[in-house]
Amino acid sequence: MIRCEETLNLQLDSITRFVRERLVPNEALVAETDQIPPALLQEMKDLGLFGLCLPEEYGGLGLTMEEEVLAAFELGQTSPAFRSAIGSNNGIGSTGLVLDGTPEQKAKYLPRLASGELIGSFCLTEPEAGSDAAALRTTALRDGEHYVLNGTKRFITNAPEAGLFTVMARTDPAGKGADAISAFVIEAGTPGLSLGKIDGKMGQKGAHTCDVIFDQCRVPLTALIGGKEGVGFRTAMKVLDKGRLHIAAVATGAAERMLADAVRYALERKQFGRPIIDFELIQAMLADSQADIYAARCMILDAARRRDAGQRTTSEASCAKMFATEMCGRVADRAVQIFGGAGYMTEYGIERFYRDVRLFRIYEGTTQIQQIVIARELRRQFER
Repeated sequence: MIRCEETLNLQLDSITRFVRERLVPNEALVAETDQIPPALLQEMKDLGLFGLCLPEEYGGLGLTMEEEVLAAFELGQTSPAFRSAIGSNNGIGSTGLVLDGTPEQKAKYLPRLASGELIGSFCLTEPEAGSDAAALRTTALRDGEHYVLNGTKRFITNAPEAGLFTVMARTDPAGKGADAISAFVIEAGTPGLSLGKIDGKMGQKGAHTCDVIFDQCRVPLTALIGGKEGVGFRTAMKVLDKGRLHIAAVATGAAERMLADAVRYALERKQFGRPIIDFELIQAMLADSQADIYAARCMILDAARRRDAGQRTTSEASCAKMFATEMCGRVADRAVQIFGGAGYMTEYGIERFYRDVRLFRIYEGTTQIQQIVIARELRRQFER
């Protein structure tokens, strides 16, 4: 749903200009230093990018799902690290509070997330619980007016910079199912909460992950999201439903960027006395990429509109995430192929995108998990 076409166009134009004029020129610097310059982060705060999707009453821009994916198409057309910097605050690091938080929790944290004063982080994955999220082992046991958390979370995006963690933990240690899991919001600096070393990754330099470790970490009862035990897993799944559409849109934006770079290179690069874009096998790779991107955009926009209309979109979000991220990988591979030997060299940037976008098919639910979700939803539909 687009609330005001004119306002949205102004917002998208400002994002497009910022991506083109400020972020793209700094891609190589971020890849080299593994850091986003503080001045750029401040500009992102000034533009309101940390609060794109947060409710207006808490200082955000309150984008609808359709508006959010349109913005994500634009943000995806530069190094994923830039989008990752704001992604948690607009997605998995805040959505649990937005959907299920108490009024007091929302008032305390959402304005600071929207301004970028706080960076949010989502702690679900563990050393032995990734795709099987319901198998998590981190515990949160009640002790009087507190909960005491113990356990380790792994590969947690933005954890090194985070000021606020949304944490899934088992409040019923004897419980085996999802109903034993609750969600907590915990501030950085809480005694008993510590961080591991920053992970070394094959791509996405400038976007940091690390372990988050809880060792007798005591938090007040007010840290329980929504003030209710046993609903944390459902909160997490709702968070991921929304996040999967966002990641699908970012992957599609990245594919559009890589295709544009490949077309420009094919126009300039000559072999046999002609630009390589004249050759039909090059044209076929470009055409396949354009068709893939078009299909992904249509799928994502349809799913976003359904979500805005209040429909259940678990299957549609998984379809979009699966198709768009796999598509992005195909486009990346074709782009490197079109660049030929130059595509393997760091100076052209395509090899960096090739490595960066590989992660899209893994986080917020692997492709294989999306297949399981889609099949489960199909079964449910036909068994009714």
